[in-house]
Amino acid sequence: IGKPEDSMDKSNIVTCTAPVNIAVIKYWGKRNEELILPINSSLSVTLHQDQLKTTTTVATSRSFQEDRIWLNGKEEDINHPRIQSCLREIRRLARKRRSDGDPGFDLTSLSHKVHICSVNNFPTAAGLASSAAGFACLVYTLAQVFGIEGELSGIARQGSGSACRSMYGGFVQWIMGQKDDGKDSLAQQVEPETHWPELRILVLVASAERKPIGSTSGMQTSVQTSCLLKHRAESVVPGRMVEMTEAVQRKDFAAFAELTMKDSNQFHATCLDTYPPIFYLNNVSQQVISLVHRYNRHHGETRAAYTFDAGPNAVIFILQQHVPEFVQAVQHFFPPESNGGHDMISCFVFKAGPGPCVVEDPAQHLLGSDGLPKKTA
Repeated sequence: IGKPEDSMDKSNIVTCTAPVNIAVIKYWGKRNEELILPINSSLSVTLHQDQLKTTTTVATSRSFQEDRIWLNGKEEDINHPRIQSCLREIRRLARKRRSDGDPGFDLTSLSHKVHICSVNNFPTAAGLASSAAGFACLVYTLAQVFGIEGELSGIARQGSGSACRSMYGGFVQWIMGQKDDGKDSLAQQVEPETHWPELRILVLVASAERKPIGSTSGMQTSVQTSCLLKHRAESVVPGRMVEMTEAVQRKDFAAFAELTMKDSNQFHATCLDTYPPIFYLNNVSQQVISLVHRYNRHHGETRAAYTFDAGPNAVIFILQQHVPEFVQAVQHFFPPESNGGHDMISCFVFKAGPGPCVVEDPAQHLLGSDGLPKKTA
């Protein structure tokens, strides 16, 4: 007996996970909004997925009527332009593979619709870039389903700029590129996650509220109004990219830390130089900055570095042996009970980790055999 038409065979359902990354040389500002081409290169550290990750399942079946997507348990509009960009690019590559006559290529799934189900295990829009992990995971999983290999960071970039850096583990640079079509604006691994095993990343979450202004609109205003941003992109970042790459390769913590802090400070200075100004740092953020400088001064060396993205949460880089002492200092200065637990900081400790990976266990699929999200208990 042939199997029923609408059941999905194993080959057309794939589940993958992808990581978050933290930029130490910041990306802020696009030269092309649609293709998401940046005005400067950037460099990041990929966080280990044992705590923070996006999980995505993609299924294709001839029984699906239309492309559909569920994010964190809720169906979203599949026609979002950035999701469409990723889908379009992956399908284009799949058609190209077919027309190149690849014998191992299964072309039946090409005409099928896709169902996508994606879950983040961390608070969205709390200043931890969930879009990077989300789009990296989407593109990586689609590529597995459609049998595409090779360079994918350029597609992930069209979903979310920083997503291109989440396509690799360890230390990753996003080369801004020069071409108008963006073909050379790609991510590259600088060093794998095994390169600097002592490095730790602490995420200090002071508030899990939504950030006041999204990064996309913030960037546009900065590009239009900030003279400092132009100076940063043209005159400052190119040199810092070289210095940062060398500091990582040498595992020179002091150089790495100082550059990380200076670049974070300059990014937030460009936000302040934007008109009207954008404030991502709050009172707690500023207290953390002063705590780190006092801590380093106390030890007479640079032992900790902070960086802040488009939100108030501090990310601290520190070597493993100093973690307990630093966490103690944070708890001392931000005791939970002092202000009704209001400025309480929760602390998560990470290592650098690998890029996206396929989940082999079919029980982990987020879509059931009917192609709909499994009911979670």
